[in-house]
Amino acid sequence: QVQLVESGGGLVQAGGSLRLSCAASGRTFSIDAMGWFRQLPGKEREFVAAISRSGGTTYYADSVKGRFTISRDNAKNTVYLQMNSLKPEDTAVYYCAGDLRRYTIVPTTPGEYGLWGQGTQVTVSS
Repeated sequence: QVQLVESGGGLVQAGGSLRLSCAASGRTFSIDAMGWFRQLPGKEREFVAAISRSGGTTYYADSVKGRFTISRDNAKNTVYLQMNSLKPEDTAVYYCAGDLRRYTIVPTTPGEYGLWGQGTQVTVSS
């Protein structure tokens, strides 16, 4: 019915930039808020950023605030994560997530999202 596919990951040097994309297909009109999370092996999935359906409301983890920007283009059914001033500690698998509920506070925890992409690897070298 609906699916998410991340892209744009790769290897970048510390201080560099990278833009991740998350394309939705299927019943894209069912998706409300969207978010980005990241995870390292053996560690809990960590919140990175989230955005409301219209794009008017955004939230960021303190660790990325001022460096990362989340945005969405609903005409293209795509959400982006612009990552600047990257640090080695940003290295992780990045996942995009969609909330199929409506009229809710923009979620910031993994359990509140019902739709997930497959993930894309981001590696920041020093």
